[in-house]
Amino acid sequence: MDVAALEALIQKVGGERVPLVMLTVTNNSGGGQPVSMENVKAVSAVCRKHRIPLYFDACRFAENSYFIKIPRTWLRAEIAERDCAGNVPLRRRLHHVGQKDGMANIGGFLCTNDDALAEQEKNLLILTEGYTTYGGLAGAIWKPLPSVCRKRCIRTTSNTASPRPRTSAPHCRAGVPIVQPPGGHAVYIDARAFLPHIAPDHFPAVALANEIYLEGGIRSVEIGTLMFGKSAKMDLVRLAIPRRVYTQSHIDYAVEIILEVWKKREQIRGMKLNYEAPFLRHFTAKLEPAVEVGAGATR
Repeated sequence: MDVAALEALIQKVGGERVPLVMLTVTNNSGGGQPVSMENVKAVSAVCRKHRIPLYFDACRFAENSYFIKIPRTWLRAEIAERDCAGNVPLRRRLHHVGQKDGMANIGGFLCTNDDALAEQEKNLLILTEGYTTYGGLAGAIWKPLPSVCRKRCIRTTSNTASPRPRTSAPHCRAGVPIVQPPGGHAVYIDARAFLPHIAPDHFPAVALANEIYLEGGIRSVEIGTLMFGKSAKMDLVRLAIPRRVYTQSHIDYAVEIILEVWKKREQIRGMKLNYEAPFLRHFTAKLEPAVEVGAGATR
């Protein structure tokens, strides 16, 4: 996280208008890059200074731990370290989606060191999902989660090969622009570099994701202007690779399809927005191909 930008935002709008700060490990919107302990501590210090709750999106905590080469106990020993005497206690929360490093089919968990908040969360859980011992999940899903998370920590901190996807090498040799180094759980295509003739306000990552699907039935996701609006610094297409799901032949097929799209990239048109929801528009937005008005331009 850009700590200076965080501090500037809090100073601009006031700490009382910032309900929480969330730090994602690994950084999904930044190409799956790991978050350093130095950055975690700096963000924690800003939150403590302004008495703002700090949340961790720890869905890929094991990958992050592997990449920054720290012990598997890093969440407990470093992020959740005891507050120093005289410092303002920091309320920390953590949520984990089980389908990611938890390797479950569904579900996840939410943790906090704030007893009052935990009680509120339990009461809301009963109203919306189920009792606190199962949270609406089948036992076959809930019971393996703790064991899998422990094993993930052990395996990713041992002397094993890096979990970075093997798909990067063919893309690089062919010239397809991807975020380097590749993320642990996905390859991110740089859509702005892939489709330089499409301006960001015509959603190049959406156009590219659509073309990849039409060419070979491969589902990907846009992380860029549609998701973040004018504040987006990049337009990326994320090709996530779930553990224990795809064979090497699946990966080879995906590479072949992307290379076919790369060959005809100059023919791909931008998109225009027809409908957007008042929040989280990238989930339900409706778009259509933009009308060509000249060389290198669309509307």
